[in-house]
Amino acid sequence: MALITTLANAYGGRWFDEQWKPQFDQPEWKDALNYYVNTLKQSGPPGASSNGFNENLALFNSGKCAIWVDASVAGSFVTDKKQSKVADNVGFTYAPHEVTDKGSSWLYSWSLAIPTSAKNAKDAAEFTQWATSKEYARLVADTDGVSNVPPGTRASTYTDEYKKAAPFANITLESLKVANPKAPTLKPVPYVGIQLVTIPEFQAIGTSVGQQFSAALIG
Repeated sequence: MALITTLANAYGGRWFDEQWKPQFDQPEWKDALNYYVNTLKQSGPPGASSNGFNENLALFNSGKCAIWVDASVAGSFVTDKKQSKVADNVGFTYAPHEVTDKGSSWLYSWSLAIPTSAKNAKDAAEFTQWATSKEYARLVADTDGVSNVPPGTRASTYTDEYKKAAPFANITLESLKVANPKAPTLKPVPYVGIQLVTIPEFQAIGTSVGQQFSAALIG
């Protein structure tokens, strides 16, 4: 749903209006979904509805996927000659938009957390601090190459050395600067979130809506 939501945002759509009324019957959503379904049916890979990050990464790295919109962490994978057949021919640009760039690229993170039930909370906290530190970033750079330092995690990562080694660095940094979860759509909304709606009910709502969109692609 992340990609489809940002696509709808780019067409001027939104999940709910200011009175929390669903907006899926509006022309913006219809235009976005028609574009999504038609594009994948005409030019997408077989079984697109069941492909996730790893499947699309494999397709892209093998030269069977021309355009891929996904997480910035993929940048180092698709430019790594050890795993990508197209590493020398990859370019990066901003997420596409139709009528607006508001909400066309999403802001998300896989964050580290320590549950209250943790038996070794102190050790976990120390690990978390280390795993997000400058020292860890330097260790990755020294071990696997500077372009493999996790993108979007620390402002200090974006040195001249990193920008030179990672062709996706500037695009990632600028995308992070303009992404605004508090103003994610062209029209006003009562919620926070670009590619999702940050309310407890969204997990169930998003799953249900996603299944219908997937059915449209399959059908």
